[in-house]
Amino acid sequence: MSYKRPTPQELLERIQTEFDISLPNSDARLRRTVEAVLARILVIASHDLNGFLEYISEQILVDTADAEYLERHSSIWGITRKSATKAIGTVDFVGADTIVIPAGTILQRSDNVQYVTDGDVTIVTGVGSGTVTALIAGSEGNTNVNTKLNIISPISGIQNEVTVATGGLTGGTDKETDDALRARIIARIQQPPNGGSKDDYIKWAKEVAGVTRVWVYPEQLGSGTVSVTFVMDDAVSIIPTTSDVTAVQNYIDGDTKKPVTADVTVFAPTPINIDFNITINPNTVAVQTAIKAEIEDLFKREASPGGTLYLSRIQEAISIASGEFDHTLNSPSANTVMNYGEMPIVGNFTWS
Repeated sequence: MSYKRPTPQELLERIQTEFDISLPNSDARLRRTVEAVLARILVIASHDLNGFLEYISEQILVDTADAEYLERHSSIWGITRKSATKAIGTVDFVGADTIVIPAGTILQRSDNVQYVTDGDVTIVTGVGSGTVTALIAGSEGNTNVNTKLNIISPISGIQNEVTVATGGLTGGTDKETDDALRARIIARIQQPPNGGSKDDYIKWAKEVAGVTRVWVYPEQLGSGTVSVTFVMDDAVSIIPTTSDVTAVQNYIDGDTKKPVTADVTVFAPTPINIDFNITINPNTVAVQTAIKAEIEDLFKREASPGGTLYLSRIQEAISIASGEFDHTLNSPSANTVMNYGEMPIVGNFTWS
């Protein structure tokens, strides 16, 4: 039976009843008796103690523990909360030839997110490309290609506006949330290491910053092979970049991870856009937004490389959207079946 914290009134009634039993002819229910005063004092003390018991009863279990105790649970199981990482990438400067943009030059996005050049950049034939790193760790540092940044301290001969190059600024991830850490601890408890089982590879991949969902294909490329693919739901694009794939590959290939005989291949899934044509009633922006959110949530829960997205599940997601009264799903019109390595992505919406 779970612990139920008694209310102050329940404690008071228990203590008053105990006074009646233990001290006949006393009356702890009268306002100005000594027993009444003692009863209220005991209620205050007992209420604090019961509050502490309630708090501890939650902290001793992983599924209800607060952040501090959750990290203590994780340390016992050898799991470390993933730290926030900084976005990195290439930007293009435009200016006069031979001018050097020094390392440490600060660039700023329109919303005041700042980046710093990692090394000197020399202008050649009017253009110079250099690597920059976000000053603050987190997903807010991720930036799409062709986004404009500005040099904080203008440099003579260099255009103040800088362009994010192909590939964008990526790799920025937020500190792992309590829910995500909790899920990894519970998975570790429920799925103990098995010398290289599918669950082991999923656990190892999720230990890399930014990785949220993982799929494993034993012997997909032949005997002794293990293929691993993953997505990063909190990044600009859920499809991992080449550097993300390399990071997971190197981590799993570590001396203490995969079995020595396993031939592991980590790869990025191939994105397949799924477009939607939906007739809705009422056709308002609010309802459109709600339906889109429900479908995105469905994809996050059920979409997988090589899996199937069922039409009935999409219909259900639309139906439960806030404000939706009636709808007709014009497209897709059948279950969507993915081939090996293909990852369905929410595409464009057409409303009517």
